Amino acid sequence: MTLGHWLYVIGVVAVLVTMAFRRSVIIPCVIFTFLIALSFRQDVVFAVQTLFNSMIVAATELFGIFLIISIMVAMLRGLRATGADSIMISPLRKLMISPAVSYAALAVTTLIVALFFWPTPSVPLVAGLLVPAAVAAGLPPVTAAVAVAIAGQGMALAGDVVIQGAPRLTALAAGVPVEMVVWKGGLLTLIVGAIALPLAYYLGRKDVSEFAKVAATGDVAFRARVHDEPVAVNKPAVALLLSRLTPLIVLLALVAMISMRILGGDATALLGGSAAIILVIAALATYGWQGFDEIGDRLAEGFTFAFKVMGPIIPIAAFFFLGSPGASARIMGEGAPGYLFDVGNLVAQYIPATGLLAGFGMLIIGVITGLDGSGFSGLPLTGSLAGSLAAGDVGLASTLGAIGQMGAVWSGGGTLVAWSTLVAVAGMCGVPVMEVLRRNVVPVVTGLVVATAVAVLFL
Repeated sequence: MTLGHWLYVIGVVAVLVTMAFRRSVIIPCVIFTFLIALSFRQDVVFAVQTLFNSMIVAATELFGIFLIISIMVAMLRGLRATGADSIMISPLRKLMISPAVSYAALAVTTLIVALFFWPTPSVPLVAGLLVPAAVAAGLPPVTAAVAVAIAGQGMALAGDVVIQGAPRLTALAAGVPVEMVVWKGGLLTLIVGAIALPLAYYLGRKDVSEFAKVAATGDVAFRARVHDEPVAVNKPAVALLLSRLTPLIVLLALVAMISMRILGGDATALLGGSAAIILVIAALATYGWQGFDEIGDRLAEGFTFAFKVMGPIIPIAAFFFLGSPGASARIMGEGAPGYLFDVGNLVAQYIPATGLLAGFGMLIIGVITGLDGSGFSGLPLTGSLAGSLAAGDVGLASTLGAIGQMGAVWSGGGTLVAWSTLVAVAGMCGVPVMEVLRRNVVPVVTGLVVATAVAVLFL
């Protein structure tokens, strides 16, 4: 390994230590981005430029998440001006009778929707409609975010038993039938979720009790909002119209996704476009001709909110993107190594073929590759490593591949990495992303350890 590789490893450790002390990790990320660039080219000017270029690349990669948050928040603000959002979720409030029920309802709904459309388009949809009702029932916003993240970014994406994008990548690299990876990966991620979801709620019970005190003061209506209330417009007929029209448009978008097999980023685009249409209708119906000006204010509020959520993540993502070969080359030029993937390949050389060490070694490799914030980019590596370790044993290869897939996607897919789609979860719930991440760590890691042990012993 080069000096840059060691600096990257030290940088990751510094980030983890900083997180353990509950401090922002921006400063260590900026420092080690500079040092790595300096070691790569031995040019101070280049290293300074890399600080900016790395953030440009990170911002470009994350802009899709940024934009969907902005548009969805702008739409919700537009609906909130007349109280249409309250009318829309009033039936859901009857179902969410307690924090525990709300937590379970959020998790189950997110899991079902994300299984069919992947988490990125599902999170704004579920969070926008259900989180306010859940919070009104006494569920803290940060606990709601944990439920959505574990069910969507974790269970739905790591198993991916419907769309089967992740299992196909793993199976192709490992040289095994997709079906074997699908059922093993689905079973393992179900085990992780079955442990992580209740454990996260149990560990967050103090938040629930403290939030109940806020509820007793009558302040829940404020806390149920993503952010401050706009000036109310007393137009009951318009509010009723918008409360009926919005679910109809969203339903039509869902029907189109199902019937036309629109998935992933395309589904996000359809949902974002639908939100933009609703925003235009809401502005004109609420303000008339003044809506031409008001819609700009709503969009500005949405983008301002997204900047507050996304801003701190960009320099963090910039550092971790140096770990991916593709992103690293875009940041520092051709020939730049993918530091994280190189470290993963080095660690892989010391993993035995069978036993607990093999299983947990694959898990660690998967988690390492997920640190770039993708979750899917490391699947060819973990899959090919599983195939080589198994030496022709299809059953063993599929098990090791499923473990690696589980580690990569649970990590980078958005439960253990803040510079991923976890940003969208936190943004739509109106809570700091690092706070959601901290609450995810113990439940998710516990689930991953148990699931890996089950895979080694029984699969």
